[in-house]
Amino acid sequence: MSAVPMLADAPWLISGGTARVLQLLNADGEEARVVGGAVRNALLGLVPGDIDIATTALPHEVMRRAKAAGIKAVPTGIDHGTVTLVIDGQPYEVTTLREDTETFGRKAKVAFGRDWVKDAERRDFTMNGLSVDADGVVHDYVGGIADAAARRVRFIGDPDQRIAEDFLRILRFFRIHAAFGAGDPDRDGYLACIRGRAGLASLSAERLRMETLKLLVAPGASAAALAMADGGLLQALTGGVVYTGPLAAMIVIERELGLTASSTRRLAALAIAVTEDAKRVATRLRLSNAETKALDSMGHRWWRLATKDEADARRLLYRLGADRYHDRVLLGWARAGGDVGSSRWRALAELPQRWTAPKFPLRAADFIARGMAEGPSLGHVLTLAEDAWLAADFPLEEAALASIADQAAARVSRDERT
Repeated sequence: MSAVPMLADAPWLISGGTARVLQLLNADGEEARVVGGAVRNALLGLVPGDIDIATTALPHEVMRRAKAAGIKAVPTGIDHGTVTLVIDGQPYEVTTLREDTETFGRKAKVAFGRDWVKDAERRDFTMNGLSVDADGVVHDYVGGIADAAARRVRFIGDPDQRIAEDFLRILRFFRIHAAFGAGDPDRDGYLACIRGRAGLASLSAERLRMETLKLLVAPGASAAALAMADGGLLQALTGGVVYTGPLAAMIVIERELGLTASSTRRLAALAIAVTEDAKRVATRLRLSNAETKALDSMGHRWWRLATKDEADARRLLYRLGADRYHDRVLLGWARAGGDVGSSRWRALAELPQRWTAPKFPLRAADFIARGMAEGPSLGHVLTLAEDAWLAADFPLEEAALASIADQAAARVSRDERT
């Protein structure tokens, strides 16, 4: 074990809610420390993120102390030792030290304890096995400080055993590497993931979705996805063909345009070629309705964008709306190779910034005034008129609109007579 005072001046540790929780639990023979990702992030110079705290105090004692201090306590996972304390609207997960007695994924049996070493050894990766006490001393029982400095994601203990305990650790290995690692993935861990890849089929769709979408927006998502594809791991997530080239292109395009990374856009680049792919991926990952509709829209004839001029693009923008249009253009651009120097693709992508689609100006009243009765025919004539208005490039002059309305009404009347 090494103990290095590295975070003594961290503002999030010495003041605010974190300090208050630690002070609450560091009394009367009990000890508490911040553990896991917040410590890792702090050592890497990143924002701590969620603050998780481990303690020797049993859950009921955590609840009792919180109540006495006027702090809201929620028994979010009390059977597994977790209580969530809420201070100024900020949640802090507090979990009693544990050690595994039986290990089989999320249903592992644990026993509460007071041994910080055993608690660290039950975690997944060395850089996630660190803890820091209220004085800023970082405690390392698993080599996490050196691995964090080297940005090396390494399993604690035997990689095959840790993966067999929970196959989601395969995805976490690549996701954590994509977020915090450097260079190639740790070889021992990588080979263990390949050996254990059949276990991915046993994971719930919800767990797959969570890790996959997080991985796709990580800084090293492209390289991680390529490593996973080389190891035969990506197909288990999508249930079909994967496209690492378009994913890499999508990431470059997003960065070039200054866009926030989108997990849905990147998933489309990785796995969606046609709308049928969207249905399959949505089922495999149990995506939300909004995510499913977005993938379906992006996958719908994106290849037609390769030949569209600006007038065609304006009509598509009108039909889809700005968000759907933009995402489909980016997918077409990525699948065309993602050349960020392409002025044509950039112009298509930036169309919503320089042109706003007008509202269709004709209404049912315009056709009732032309002698049409209310009913199904009104809906039909409005559709015909809107199509003609789009084909004429969105005219707003009264004469042009009157001509479009007259022609649409005449066509419907003619169709009804035949």
